[in-house]
Amino acid sequence: MVLSSVPSGKISPPVSFAPSSTGLNWGAMTLPAKLFGTDGIRGKVGDLLSAPLALQVGYWAGQVLRQNSSTCGAVVLGQDSRNSSDMLAMALSAGLTAAGLEVWNLGLCPTPAVAYLTHATDAIGGVMISASHNPPEDNGIKFFGANGTKLATETQAAIESALRGETNCGETNWSADTFSSSWGQHHYRPELVKDYLASLQQPLLAYPNLSGLKIVLDLAWGAAAQVAPIVFTQMGAEVISLHAEPNGDRINVNCGSTHLESLKAAVLAHGADLGFAFDGDADRVMAVDSTGRTVDGDYILYLWGQALRQANQLPDSLIVSTVMANLGFERAWKRQGGSLVRTAVGDQYVQAEMLKRGAKLGGEQSGHILCPHYGVSGDGLLTALHLASLVRRSGVSLTELVDQSFQTYPQILKNVRVEDREHRLNWQNDDTLQQKIAQAEAAMGDRGRVLVRASGTEPVIRVMVEAESAELMQEWTEALVQAVLQYAA
Repeated sequence: MVLSSVPSGKISPPVSFAPSSTGLNWGAMTLPAKLFGTDGIRGKVGDLLSAPLALQVGYWAGQVLRQNSSTCGAVVLGQDSRNSSDMLAMALSAGLTAAGLEVWNLGLCPTPAVAYLTHATDAIGGVMISASHNPPEDNGIKFFGANGTKLATETQAAIESALRGETNCGETNWSADTFSSSWGQHHYRPELVKDYLASLQQPLLAYPNLSGLKIVLDLAWGAAAQVAPIVFTQMGAEVISLHAEPNGDRINVNCGSTHLESLKAAVLAHGADLGFAFDGDADRVMAVDSTGRTVDGDYILYLWGQALRQANQLPDSLIVSTVMANLGFERAWKRQGGSLVRTAVGDQYVQAEMLKRGAKLGGEQSGHILCPHYGVSGDGLLTALHLASLVRRSGVSLTELVDQSFQTYPQILKNVRVEDREHRLNWQNDDTLQQKIAQAEAAMGDRGRVLVRASGTEPVIRVMVEAESAELMQEWTEALVQAVLQYAA
């Protein structure tokens, strides 16, 4: 690959600003105390996210990536279909090129395409413009390291510190002569997405293809719209596509992995064998069987875990999941000799624990699945293809496989909106709320469990209650939601 030469010096930031005691004042905008959340930078466009912010983030990220790399590779850039994604991608690219870097712009593509291509080439980093499953008015900036995994927390902190003017990163100017011959470049490289699609199919070529399977795909008007039907058709499946055009006004709206109603109805109407729903950037997937039943990440982990263990590809029969994993899943997996380790919610925490323990399968109930045998990041298309292949090879339906797996405990998740970010993140300091949680835990004992947490991607506090009976679950869900509402008032 031909890469532009990048000098070792630093350049001045494209826009100047000054920090303040309450955040970073930039015109009328004030940055929050913490910019990076559990999945990069995410927020409402025009509120937190703007072109000037993306320009600055791109510039300082470019400086930090250069300083942490021994090579002068490019940065891979992708985006979803949101109306604001073009603006943010171009502003971010301007900042990266101002930092002297070469940008490979993939255009519309799934997030895992950026992760894969960053890992598979000599790129020094990757960045995706997307807010995943969030509504159209939101957007985000997700960074990846050279290995294709989410950017390390320490590196994110270094970017944020430089952005706030707390370090001297980038303060030295290049001379005009040096800069004029060594500036960064922007290249449109959509053809690279084909390499990603080939990487999805290659490991499955040794197995029977998907012929004979009728599969419905809900593409959420998002990043998978142009690629998922192609790859499933090439693998032999009969494909029926829903919400199959990129549409920035409708991405994730009553469709996709968080809204399965239309997928379930289509599977039943077409007599399909199964269906898959992706989120806006296609890094997660939820499945539906032929009866219209939801097959979430817990079931996917269980079924894929069984297949990997039978192939001697699951060290210590270990699966890594999160605190959201259903007790029914955990207890069924342990009954057959497996072990399950829980982490905080977020695929970055799952991935960190997998690296620590050498685990080869992990993920979240929400459909983020990680399998290092086949991919470097959570990948909805990869997961869907492997689950469909597993069904094809088993000789039975997905419905039968799920029936033979486990029975979930009744579980409910409620979101309580809390707009003030600092108030939302400090919920654990409220004594009244803590007392109510302790009361619920004592009342349920080993018959259930409670999880209350502030979302890292949305302005909500999530309340999850799981219990042996629906009555017990409902009782304590209502009590805890009321307690959070009182705290939020």
